Amino acid sequence: MILKIQELDLYYGDAQALAGVSLEVGQGEIVAIVGANGAGKSSLIRTIAGIERARSGTITFKDTAIAGLPPHKICDLGIGQVAEGRQVFPSLSVLDNLQLGALLPRARSGAARALDEVFALFPKLAERREQLAGTLSGGEQQMLAIGRCLMGAPELIMFDEPSLGLAPLVVQEVLHTIRLLHERGLTILLVEQNVAVSLRISQRAYVLETGRIVLSGTGDEVLASERVRQAYLGL
Repeated sequence: MILKIQELDLYYGDAQALAGVSLEVGQGEIVAIVGANGAGKSSLIRTIAGIERARSGTITFKDTAIAGLPPHKICDLGIGQVAEGRQVFPSLSVLDNLQLGALLPRARSGAARALDEVFALFPKLAERREQLAGTLSGGEQQMLAIGRCLMGAPELIMFDEPSLGLAPLVVQEVLHTIRLLHERGLTILLVEQNVAVSLRISQRAYVLETGRIVLSGTGDEVLASERVRQAYLGL
């Protein structure tokens, strides 16, 4: 397993956001985390990334304990994040945003090659390399956020609601990109509001409710469960 989480507890003040969360992500898998708004999905991503600090529990990435490490150290170990809301730097150019992604020590030597690969993956970014990021469309900004993450040479990418606020056609492009990255050997941890689609493209999945894992299995098994069909698909 490339990522293993055991008995993770997270609190915001006295409010518990994650309660005894345990999960595993295998090398080269797409693993989906599904659940309603407020279930703790983003809190889980932020804790893995080092933005939030768990009160207890362990997070292991490639046999290294990472709970409590600062975010830049976790990134440099090989965990990338495409954050909810894209969070590009609007006053910087597309090229500057991408180059910021390669500032990690692990990424510097391969930055030129990584930039070529990002532009090959997203030709629109190559066309707009000198354009300010804040003037891009929502879909183009999501491409930029993914590209910036790839510039850091990650082995595991965490996607936090990548389709949020995007037009349906753009959503399909984003999900196609995630599948393509998976085919290239990257490991994906996917938090996505589109439950049916995320489960269909995932090898395994976990259902998070009020900070607890209540169901897990293959993507198909979770999609077929009565609990998920009633709660998230309206079936």
